[in-house]
Amino acid sequence: MLFDSHAHLNNADMSRDDVLAMARQIEKSDLDYVVDIGFDPDSSLAAADHAEEFPWCYAAVGCHPHDTKVMDEDELLKIRILADRKKVVAIGEIGLDFHYDFSPRDVQRQWFRKQIRLANKLRMPICIHAREADQEVMDILKDEGAFSDERKSWFPSRPDTTGFCSRKVETGDARVLLHCFSGSAELAKQYVKLGGTISVAGPVTYKNNRKTVEVVDKIPLDFLLVETDSPYLTPVPFRGQKNTPPNVEYTCRKVAEIKGISYEEAAVATKANAMRFYGIR
Repeated sequence: MLFDSHAHLNNADMSRDDVLAMARQIEKSDLDYVVDIGFDPDSSLAAADHAEEFPWCYAAVGCHPHDTKVMDEDELLKIRILADRKKVVAIGEIGLDFHYDFSPRDVQRQWFRKQIRLANKLRMPICIHAREADQEVMDILKDEGAFSDERKSWFPSRPDTTGFCSRKVETGDARVLLHCFSGSAELAKQYVKLGGTISVAGPVTYKNNRKTVEVVDKIPLDFLLVETDSPYLTPVPFRGQKNTPPNVEYTCRKVAEIKGISYEEAAVATKANAMRFYGIR
């Protein structure tokens, strides 16, 4: 019934035994699918392997802005080759992170652009990481054609249920996902208008996080996904502990509470949205 749209089973701290234990936990839960998200070439390889091993797992491949300092053309080629693997469904997570600056900003920008171009060349969905770089992330996505009419033509249109337009129309789906969205409701609306999709994680359950609560309130359910970003960002009531994919339940329950709908309705809808985004039948 649930879909964790962004997790890291490929985390460097996870031993093989840890992965198998996590798989058993997932298989006993209400989770139907998990997307294992790459953050560098090695973790992308692990994600692609997990996707082939576990029937409930899919993968995204790419280089996180923190790790772009290790990138060169050979490493990009590795990601390109992995993108052809069975059950690899997106390029990501890619973007900009100006909070920690673990990689120089110019390096982050360079490889963000190159990986958007790769996603466009392969006609694949894109998973975005943005931290303290909201406007520049949007500007680069626009500049590189991530919201272009051509890109939208590669994917089925989606109904406009936003109320942001004056009439109900079919709108283009750019298949660009803003993962663990931390921006404003107004920025989220801009992304949805452009053809983007918004994902929320454990922080929406935190007591003082009014910003993300407003995002969930203002963005129609059709354009929302839920995720754990495990092993990070554990939701209430387990905050402070290591996060796991089954905890996506608590994020989904918070979405249901904000939307004034049942937990089951929120779970079914966010799962359907994630399947549409990633092209999973």
